[in-house]
Amino acid sequence: MEKETTPSQSEWLIMEVFWEGDTSLTAKEVIKKVQKKTDMSPRMVRVLLNRLWQKGVLSYTVDEHDSRVYHYSVVKSKEECQKEKSRKFVNSYFEGSQKNAMAALLQSTELTKEQLQELEEILEQCKEKDNDKK
Repeated sequence: MEKETTPSQSEWLIMEVFWEGDTSLTAKEVIKKVQKKTDMSPRMVRVLLNRLWQKGVLSYTVDEHDSRVYHYSVVKSKEECQKEKSRKFVNSYFEGSQKNAMAALLQSTELTKEQLQELEEILEQCKEKDNDKK
């Protein structure tokens, strides 16, 4: 089985803290910010930070004044993680068929005229990219 390299649902909460601030943070700072949004324990936050580092989503440097303090920073952007999660979702549930995945998503929701217009614009951009490749 392929090694997981994207954040799980709980890890995503941690990553949102990093993506919002666009700066490195210590575990203590992350715990403080996460606890404003959820009741996750400090120990769990530290476990998730370690998992995110193992997955290559975060990196860290050791504080030059205190070797017990790590400064975590983002390696993968939110957009990169979303694209990777989407690819894995399509491969897992739709046998790799992007068309079937999009059709299922579109058919399972009601969209406003504005949302449909946005989707049409996205499709046009995709067509233009495809034509540029040829």
